[in-house]
Amino acid sequence: MLPASGEERMIIRYAVSIALAACLPAVAAPPGPSQNLVAAQFDGMKALVGIWRPADATDSPLRIRFSLTAGGTVLVEEWTRNGRPHSLTLYHRDGAGLIATHYCPQGNQPRLTLLPTSQGRLLRFEYRDATDLDPENESHVTALAFDLSDPALLLRSESYRKRGVSAPSELRLVRVQ
Repeated sequence: MLPASGEERMIIRYAVSIALAACLPAVAAPPGPSQNLVAAQFDGMKALVGIWRPADATDSPLRIRFSLTAGGTVLVEEWTRNGRPHSLTLYHRDGAGLIATHYCPQGNQPRLTLLPTSQGRLLRFEYRDATDLDPENESHVTALAFDLSDPALLLRSESYRKRGVSAPSELRLVRVQ
């Protein structure tokens, strides 16, 4: 093999430099203000972990259990009636946002996005899109909100829509466990 010329050595050095640079980990930009706010809001929601029931109906069969999964990156909201599963909503970060996917007993899965106007202890989500939804014939959640200002009392409101008509509701929940 003949020794490489000066130009060939320079090309080889350049190629090796590019290959080494490709092996280095990317340096992420520090989180921006909106990412920090969403992280704080999600951390606030983590305080919901536990079991809740309607405040005004001690004998209600409804229980809502909040738990964390996936290394604490997903908050699970599981509704049960008489100990049987009813519905499920998963909350997790999505880049600089926070989304909720609701798994409805009707078989549709609306996704909601945290509104940027959510501040402090009041978190509001609005409809983004849905999978497996027949909007003409199925009711689906279009809005969801949590008032986290009182650790002993959770105000949870939601709105469902069917055939263009919205039906809002609110639950006052107390912690059971």
